[in-house]
Amino acid sequence: MMHHDLPVLEVLPALSKSLSNKGSAVLVAPPGAGKTTAVPLALLDQPWLGNNKIILLQPRRLAARTAARRMASSLGEKVGDRVGYRMRFDTKVSEATKIEIVTEGVFQRMISDDPALDGIGCVIFDEFHERSLDADFGLALVLDVKSALREDLRVLVMSATLDGAAVANLIGDTDVIESQGRMHPVDVRYSPRPANQSIEEAMAGTIRKALMEEEGSILAFLPGQAEIRRTKEQLLGRLPANAFMAPLFGAMDIRDQDLAVQPPEQGQRKIVLATALAETSITIDDVRIVIDSGLARLPNYEAALGISTLVTKRASQASIAQRAGRAGRTSPGIAIRLWQEAQTAALPAFETPEIMQADLSTLLLDCLAWGVSGPNELEFIDQPPTAHVAEANKLLLNLMAIDSAGQMTQKGKALSKISLEPRLASMVLEGRNEEDMRRRAFLALLLGERGLGGKSSDVARRFEQAWGEKTGRAAAVRKLAARIASDAVASENETERSSVAMMLCDAFPDRVAKARAGQTGQFVMANGRGIMVDETDPMARSIFVVAADIIGSAKIARATGLAEIDEQTLLTRFQKQITTRNHYSFNKQSGRLTVRAARKLGAITLSDSPRPLESSPETEAALLAAVQQHGLRILPWSKSTTALRARLAWLFSALGPPWPDLTDEYLLSNLDEWLAPFLAGQTSFSRLADGGLKDAILSIVPPELQFDIDRLAPSHFRVPTGSNITLDYNINGDAPVLSVRVQELFGLNKHPSIGGGKVALIVELLSPAQRPIQCTQDLPAFWQGSWADVRADMRGRYPRHEWPTNPAEAAPTRRAKPRK
Repeated sequence: MMHHDLPVLEVLPALSKSLSNKGSAVLVAPPGAGKTTAVPLALLDQPWLGNNKIILLQPRRLAARTAARRMASSLGEKVGDRVGYRMRFDTKVSEATKIEIVTEGVFQRMISDDPALDGIGCVIFDEFHERSLDADFGLALVLDVKSALREDLRVLVMSATLDGAAVANLIGDTDVIESQGRMHPVDVRYSPRPANQSIEEAMAGTIRKALMEEEGSILAFLPGQAEIRRTKEQLLGRLPANAFMAPLFGAMDIRDQDLAVQPPEQGQRKIVLATALAETSITIDDVRIVIDSGLARLPNYEAALGISTLVTKRASQASIAQRAGRAGRTSPGIAIRLWQEAQTAALPAFETPEIMQADLSTLLLDCLAWGVSGPNELEFIDQPPTAHVAEANKLLLNLMAIDSAGQMTQKGKALSKISLEPRLASMVLEGRNEEDMRRRAFLALLLGERGLGGKSSDVARRFEQAWGEKTGRAAAVRKLAARIASDAVASENETERSSVAMMLCDAFPDRVAKARAGQTGQFVMANGRGIMVDETDPMARSIFVVAADIIGSAKIARATGLAEIDEQTLLTRFQKQITTRNHYSFNKQSGRLTVRAARKLGAITLSDSPRPLESSPETEAALLAAVQQHGLRILPWSKSTTALRARLAWLFSALGPPWPDLTDEYLLSNLDEWLAPFLAGQTSFSRLADGGLKDAILSIVPPELQFDIDRLAPSHFRVPTGSNITLDYNINGDAPVLSVRVQELFGLNKHPSIGGGKVALIVELLSPAQRPIQCTQDLPAFWQGSWADVRADMRGRYPRHEWPTNPAEAAPTRRAKPRK
């Protein structure tokens, strides 16, 4: 793997060489190094590209448009000629287009429609350090295509701050090329805001001060659109005549975004109020001052809740470094940070990759559409948490948005048409009639409206109060609920109205909960998570509840909205989901298997009682499962069975197939073949102790080989004294070890061996005290060589034992010299 440390223009030859020879490369260069515009243009004339296109992936639409304009301008052309872009609702390409800049979501549609990527010679992932879920998934798909369909496809990953080695390791045999770029110096200053001052007030004050004391335009980083709006309100009417504000966030109109990026007119000063959108990919002309709130609005996924929310957090060190660098893109600049300098060191190094903290239900469906069962079948730098994958699967299954095979159902398609979270949309669809659906839609909206219907944790109480309220707010919610209900198709076969608890069961089937015995206010939900309410809460003494609102972490989750449900109603509602099954447990200490019969709704145990252990296929499967869980050590291994396994393992290592592989991995993976037949009719492992386990091991050996075991791998070796010494077999294929006192080998002038003399044993010579003296695989040479030194040392230590000068002709003995 090559590493280069040069400006981007200087590393282009190395980059071209890597793409040409290895088909891939990783380029690490800071913002401003020119990688986004210089690299694709430099690759246009590569012989391997031929008539194919270059696809450049950008995480944001604004960056894609800006890069296309700059590249087209450098070629003296219009966007849509040799350089074009393709994004949602806006495409500028032509037959002449050789470089297409596309947003990550659009690329996923492209590769899904044409997995072979016909006509595309190179895919470039820009700003990969942002580690969006779309970029990670896009790279996984491209690597899958490259390995299976398109070996000639070139892949380039470009990043400002990234562990290049990790990406290179994912791609395979490739080069990491690093460039420092050419940044102008940036003076970093700290202006911490007081604890009682809002971020908008601090930002507005710092902007006004910078306008008075410094020159140039300003780029101010704020966490989100709301903070941008409030900061703008703080500045209205309080700016110099030559200064104007230009907000910049993802949901803006294209022309307004362009206004923020374009240079101001002569004599004008621009104040760009931006989100993290402005961190990378784009150069905002004339910016010399960056003011950083140090905050970012990032997604946060609570697997226990099954929903994603946007949370305002401290930005990472990589993020604030890139923000500061924006001040030095075109000239020396200033970066003002609205926090204490000492706090910087405590910031996380990088943002957490989205795949590690996102709701994965969409990713799972996209994987299925690609033809794989999940992300584990594709190459990702970080495999998503298994808990998140399990929660996403469980959620979609519980909502019947996918079937048991993981395919989207008709209901799943219907859910996507209702403007509510999937859980709440599912609740609306379960309505029995038009009025019931209106009530369900009203409840769905109520859960998102703080204070509507009061502040009680009892959602049923809040619902009844809000449903009858005459306030404008309640009326507006009812009107919206009616519109949502009208978009769904209601069945008219029932006239009853669902209780609030029943409606919540339809939205949150995994959040039905049962009180923990003896713990007031503590419940366990069907999904296995625990929740709590204060002991003084009226809901604390309920037996069964369903939770709608939960705050806090999965470990300490507090229910702020729930409804009580009686047991019979619950049993009726979930009768198809309630299972009765035997639960087996194995005690390693006692070696006993026990069984209890449990009626369960998910993780909730409705009833539980012991049962006698009976011989059955289920019991036999439980015994096998115990071995799978606790390992082979729980089986009754005798010395002879353990020795037999070692001998067979040595035969496999030394001779190979058809001798069987007896590693733990093989045995545990094939329990059904060799162990299960010997557990038929059993309720414990005790019968295996009477030779059954030895027979089970022997059953793996082909019958025609069983007669050769003792001949090729004897358990003992007979030494000159007549003693049968146990051989120690090495499963790594080395010769077996014969550990024997040296006096018992006197008179032997031929090296001990097995297998008809083909395998020389490793002889470990022992002193009379059974301590190792020396190891040899050439006994005659030892007698003639090293023995003299050994004899000189040993005869002084053990004078009562024989130490002849010529042991090859001496008589073997087990005894010391007789006393005189």
